[in-house]
Amino acid sequence: MKYPINEIASILHIKPDVLHDNSVEISQLLIDSRSLVFPSETLFFAIRSNSNDGHRYIASLYERGVRNFVIDDVSCVPSELMDYANFLVVPDSRAALQSIATYHRRRFEIPVIAITGSKGKTTVKEWLYQLLRDDFNIVRSPRSYNSQIGVPLSLWEIDENTDLAIIEAGISQPGEMVTLQAMIRPTAGVITNLGEEHNEGFESMQQKIHEKAQLLTACDCIVYCADDNLIRNAVKPILAVAREIAWSRRDVGRQLFVSSIERGEKETVITYLFLGLENKVTVPFVKDADLENVINCIAVMHYLRIDPQVIKERVARLTPVGTRLNVIEGVNNCMVIADSYTSDFNSLAPAVDFMARRSTSGTSMTVILSDVLHEAYPQEELYGHVADLLENIGVTRLIGIGPEMCANSRFFDVNSRFFASTADLLNEMSQSDFEDELILIKGAPEFDFNLIADMLEAKQHQTVLEVDLGAVLHNYKFFRSKLKQSTKMACMLKASGYGAGSYEIAKTLQDAGADYIAVAAHDEGVDLRKAGITMPIMVLNPVSVNYKAMFSYRLEPEVFSLEECRKIIKEADKFGITGYPVHIKLDTGMHRLGFVKDELPALVELLKSQDAIIPRSVFSHLCVADEPAQDDYTQQQFACFDECCKMLQDAFPSFHIMRHILNTAGMVRFPERQYDMVRLGIGLYGIPTVEGERELKPVSSLYSVIISIKNWPAGTTIGYGRKGVLQRESKIATIPVGYADGIDRHFGNGHIEMLVNGTLCPTVGNICMDICMIDVTDADCKVGDQVEIFGAHVPVDRLAEARGTISYEVLTSVSERVKRVYFRE
Repeated sequence: MKYPINEIASILHIKPDVLHDNSVEISQLLIDSRSLVFPSETLFFAIRSNSNDGHRYIASLYERGVRNFVIDDVSCVPSELMDYANFLVVPDSRAALQSIATYHRRRFEIPVIAITGSKGKTTVKEWLYQLLRDDFNIVRSPRSYNSQIGVPLSLWEIDENTDLAIIEAGISQPGEMVTLQAMIRPTAGVITNLGEEHNEGFESMQQKIHEKAQLLTACDCIVYCADDNLIRNAVKPILAVAREIAWSRRDVGRQLFVSSIERGEKETVITYLFLGLENKVTVPFVKDADLENVINCIAVMHYLRIDPQVIKERVARLTPVGTRLNVIEGVNNCMVIADSYTSDFNSLAPAVDFMARRSTSGTSMTVILSDVLHEAYPQEELYGHVADLLENIGVTRLIGIGPEMCANSRFFDVNSRFFASTADLLNEMSQSDFEDELILIKGAPEFDFNLIADMLEAKQHQTVLEVDLGAVLHNYKFFRSKLKQSTKMACMLKASGYGAGSYEIAKTLQDAGADYIAVAAHDEGVDLRKAGITMPIMVLNPVSVNYKAMFSYRLEPEVFSLEECRKIIKEADKFGITGYPVHIKLDTGMHRLGFVKDELPALVELLKSQDAIIPRSVFSHLCVADEPAQDDYTQQQFACFDECCKMLQDAFPSFHIMRHILNTAGMVRFPERQYDMVRLGIGLYGIPTVEGERELKPVSSLYSVIISIKNWPAGTTIGYGRKGVLQRESKIATIPVGYADGIDRHFGNGHIEMLVNGTLCPTVGNICMDICMIDVTDADCKVGDQVEIFGAHVPVDRLAEARGTISYEVLTSVSERVKRVYFRE
């Protein structure tokens, strides 16, 4: 849908006569410059956040063809552009985006279902889409676009073809839901499961649920679980103006009473009464959270007066909601992005955008795409849109699978091949058909695209280190929230991102607006530059480097001695370099590396005698920030740091030298010592160092699988040296992971436990090079079941304690031969 630019100006109370060109029509709202697809029809909102400012990207967007901007700071606009583009100046760019979305939403008198809660919002939204797409032309939030800027972008998708909208609404602090409610104006609302997500923004769980309930204040109907006291009490005041479909497993008087839940191995039979009439459905899920989400969906379908027999038939066909984007190393120098989310046009744009952001020079972009299912558009219009999207994003090859893709192949001008089925592709193509490509695999569940991902995957090791990029972002934001807006943050990627792999984490941090990343050796920095990382990179151990590469790839070295400083100056002079930034390391008490106070006069004299390098920052490292009993020593370090910083800054009054000393623990315990920058290390990876970091999410999880199970009588010995002696009749499982993978030999003989289907199972016998054994007597398991070695349910510090070491060592010990899978929910 398109809006004339003068109508948008009117919505924002701006006189049309300020426009440079009032003939423009807007179809795209943009908040992220990296997601630009159709520049001539785009309106860019320069939105400020704690870590970034959209005004920075106006000039680059103008160069790429954008001519329409919403800004709240005229001084940020290059003066030469003012007469050649439309600049709509408003008090607050974010509020302007919300105003346009509010105006747009009010043009349509259609049912709008809003979904809030802590967990299950996206699942309920997608299942409602699966259940209702045969009856309505539906617009729904892309992925989890449920924030103050995600909701406006979701509402913008509504057009004249839309019969029903399903919109997620999420909040992280009080006061946000009122704004979302005014935009969405839902006719029905759903509250899903409660959980601990975003608790840090609220005084209590009661406050959080009452804030969420604000979404429902003008609804015709509210769907919720009446067995949850918090939800029931929050909803009660609203029911004077709304009816409810409150479901319960305890109160037979509720509108929807669940009388029985009978679980099988892979499916569940739910019997329920709706308004006194009994219904029975078979659900292809068994987990409690999934069943709650299904019941919420059933309640919504009854609200929409869907026939119970239709509900029964459709619920039985529900498929799992894949919310993960996996990034996997592929064959022949390829990188594979496997998107398990639904295959529709609504979700295609975010997926190709994710791919495009990872594109580097020398690597082409390929999309393997199934039929784009269940869309309101006619096929010709739909596949025309798909072709335009892929062309504008820069995709160079398309492999289409399915009868619809084949029938509409004429729309695709890029290098293309089409197959009727996945099996046909696998019969005709092999790994040798792919080389030096970034490959997005996106298909509906019925196309079994996992078979294509398996073919293209480089490492087939059954042991996997999963790296949650969403957790990286969550942890980064957690610590960012503790800083002043002016404080910069450097994120540590030493030891290949603490064993997780550095590129995907660096890319995630770069997208999040981190100010610096820091690596231990210059080779790590060179690899990141070659992979497309452009943000500033600090090298913390630059000894014996290839100085030419350091300068060429703009890597900023630490300087910790006069000798090293002289070397860098000499090399910079050799290449004709001036004003190159370096970071001065002070020894304030760690006694590892760095200048002591008495050496600073000589350092100042050396720095003043040349123009090859300049001190970008001065820093030091706290050695006992996580030990309150030694705070006196930490305070001595602070005092020494202050004195040394003053000496350096006084010597160079013409420019400011950044200061930083706080590590992860220091950020929490000594926020008054932020100075100009902080350095986030182990906390970024979800490992708490002190009290106050309970909200962190683990980034790395190590999984393997059971490859054998055998029953042995009491007295049997297991493994090398016969060290594992069974004290009872036991069921012993073999796991393909050993000390060559990073499982220390000291973890054997019951020193650690691994999680199998919810049961902790101790190791038995010695750890071998490539395998180990665990006692699964008390676990319900079979060959092929997953084993969690460490992760969300088995904290890595448990393994560290068993070894008498720290979490850093366990994380960085995971072998390179273990496959890394990067994902975002």
